Amino acid sequence: MTLVNHKQLTRCIEQYGGNRSQRTFLCLDQFLCMAFAQLGEKKSLSATVYALTRMESKLYHMGIRGKVAKSTLADANNKRDWRIWRDYVNTLIPEARALYKDQALSVDEEINATVYAFDSSTITLCLSVFEWAHFRKTKAGIKLHTQVDLRGSIPVYIDITEALGSDVKALDNLVLEAFSIYLLDRGYVDFARLYKFTLLKAFFVTRAKANTKFSRLYSKPVDKTTGLICDQIGYLSSKKVGTFILKSFVA
Repeated sequence: MTLVNHKQLTRCIEQYGGNRSQRTFLCLDQFLCMAFAQLGEKKSLSATVYALTRMESKLYHMGIRGKVAKSTLADANNKRDWRIWRDYVNTLIPEARALYKDQALSVDEEINATVYAFDSSTITLCLSVFEWAHFRKTKAGIKLHTQVDLRGSIPVYIDITEALGSDVKALDNLVLEAFSIYLLDRGYVDFARLYKFTLLKAFFVTRAKANTKFSRLYSKPVDKTTGLICDQIGYLSSKKVGTFILKSFVA
């Protein structure tokens, strides 16, 4: 925990009154418990608290003051302002990215641009607890859209939506960086939205849908020993596109 910027964390806690009316289990204690759970790969609060109680004599040296009860930790996670941790994480992301800025990409060491992967995961929840997150008849759920910087595998943006919502709508909230490359699954293919990448001088790589109407103009030579099948320049020939846009199709 020596790497934790306590001044920045304290500033975030004070901004949202995290320790207001608290005497014992403060926000720092909560943070240390959840960091312990993350680093120790604990799957639940019960597993976290059990592990902490097994090493109760060492809690003080970890910075945790007093005994940790499951109900206390659960109440802290439930009632304290989530913006404390959002703001603090936003201070950590630039620091983490700076550590990996010179790391070569495993996909291609010659790529100097920032490369992001953007995809979604559906997380199922208990319907009786999370009634607002209706997903199926017997379960609740949310969809987590995550943008990851491939240098260091650092998440830089997360958007939470309804589990039943379409993936492609998450592109509307994505803040694009000029000259960066975005790897997208075909669930995000909507050329009206993807045209924003062109306008902002960003690039995207995706998989074409089976019904994509693509007309080839000409092909470029490729080295098939690298796994490439073809490199074609063409345009979207669907009437719905409305504009003649040149595209590069690589397979």
